[in-house]
Amino acid sequence: MIDIVIGAMREKAAHFIRRLLALDDTPERIARAFALGVFLAFSPLVGLHLFLGVALPFFFSLNRIAFLLGAFINNPWTLIPIYAAGTYLGGLVMGFPPRPTLPAFEWNLLWSSAFWTQLVGQWHILKPMFVGSLILSIFLSTFSYFAALCLIKQRKARQENC
Repeated sequence: MIDIVIGAMREKAAHFIRRLLALDDTPERIARAFALGVFLAFSPLVGLHLFLGVALPFFFSLNRIAFLLGAFINNPWTLIPIYAAGTYLGGLVMGFPPRPTLPAFEWNLLWSSAFWTQLVGQWHILKPMFVGSLILSIFLSTFSYFAALCLIKQRKARQENC
């Protein structure tokens, strides 16, 4: 079962890289858009990814496909591992908060001000997630820029030699 999941993940990653390498734009522009998308994917802006994923490429005239390939690394299947890693990293940097008492969560309370007031009162819990996610987004977007730029330049050089 695990082999099937790992195989499917490898296949998706290979498809993802092939799409990125096949884009028709300058290597720097593709790598910049992809890295900004990765920054957004790991950023602590939970809930704003979709809106920003559509708005930022238009606002900064970025390669939309490369940006979205980076941004949608964060998806329903990767959301929990990404923010768990960010929260853990933030906890290592800032210290872990004491065991929290979270507000009662029921869907109908989501629209009440009392729920949000209680949640804001628990900011000490959210700080490690915010800091850790910001560190991850900066590190991984920088890494992804140079990795994508290297891969794209190699691919274009190979295509020119053929």
